[in-house]
Amino acid sequence: MSETTTSQLTEINVAPLTDADIDGVRQVSLHDQQVKFAGTADEFLAEDSETIHRHVIKRAGKTVGFFKLDTDYASQYDFCPPKTLGLRMFVVDARYQGQGLGTGAVKALLAYLPVDYRDFNWVYLTVNCRNPAAKACYQKGGFTDTGELYWGGAAGPQHIMFAAL
Repeated sequence: MSETTTSQLTEINVAPLTDADIDGVRQVSLHDQQVKFAGTADEFLAEDSETIHRHVIKRAGKTVGFFKLDTDYASQYDFCPPKTLGLRMFVVDARYQGQGLGTGAVKALLAYLPVDYRDFNWVYLTVNCRNPAAKACYQKGGFTDTGELYWGGAAGPQHIMFAAL
């Protein structure tokens, strides 16, 4: 895998999680009302699976967020075409929200995926209907809303979004 990909707009890096990143990830937190949509740093660190690839979002070398890529996403959700990655648990620390870091990280992610995930044609995600700021971030970063909803989420209906790789 590539070591890092940077969004030129905001100089945000996305890279695979390493042991050196764990303390920084533990410092990432969300507002209480956001945790139900994305989860906590401890939950992010706890999942260990061959099909879940954990990544960090950094700005100037400081961890400001994290996300997971699910290589088995298409087999779990019938709204996905074959060769689809799933974006899960995309988190930007509450202290850095509203500064364009989320959008910059999405753009860096979309530049990174075709390089390190060449076997995939799409990346899909679901975002809760009660989280319009996250939906706007994904759209500004390059995702498209399918216009359909996923009703299987624990926190209510979710918009289905995708980007071509």
